[in-house]
Amino acid sequence: MNLGMMKVAILGETKLARTLGNKYFSRGIEVIFGVREKFEIIDIEWKIFNKFSDKIFPYEEAVMKSNMIMICCENKELNTICQVLLESSLTDKIIIDCTNGVYGEGFNCQTPSIKKLIGNNLVYKAFNNLGIDYPSSDPLGIIQETYYCGKDNENKLKVRRLIELIGFRAIDAGEFDSAALLEAFYHLKMKISDQQTVNHTCHFKLVSF
Repeated sequence: MNLGMMKVAILGETKLARTLGNKYFSRGIEVIFGVREKFEIIDIEWKIFNKFSDKIFPYEEAVMKSNMIMICCENKELNTICQVLLESSLTDKIIIDCTNGVYGEGFNCQTPSIKKLIGNNLVYKAFNNLGIDYPSSDPLGIIQETYYCGKDNENKLKVRRLIELIGFRAIDAGEFDSAALLEAFYHLKMKISDQQTVNHTCHFKLVSF
């Protein structure tokens, strides 16, 4: 699959979903959005997307029409999306989890749960360092990189190319078991931000020598 043949379904109604969708649109990638039932289109960006009859679908239809799926939803929608994925034919479909679990006692990374539930080995993690409110979390455009992990094969290379296509530096964090580290990395960033005496959002940057 070359990038020109890729059809990306972005599942979720978050700012991150809209932003990534716009970035891929601008690079000539075919993008569709999967939204929950009775999703009310209020935001101006969603209204613009809605003008195109082939851009916004229920979760099930978006999954069916795509060959790469990005999960960019709020946590309350994740169970519904996983159930849709479980009931769908996912043969050769790459799934990228962009979410973060809730931090606290008993914190568990969401990505292994997604993989276990749907029984799909083509599950990767990327973009979770941005957060579902991106770009509001990065008004100055400081974040220039994202970390990704998953099974090291030709599909991982496709994930990397997808990341780099929209201008992010793609940093390989290793095999699938690194997903928990990527979520912990996000929560550490948020914890440090919460400790600031003024309202600042902190971001990490990888420096290599």
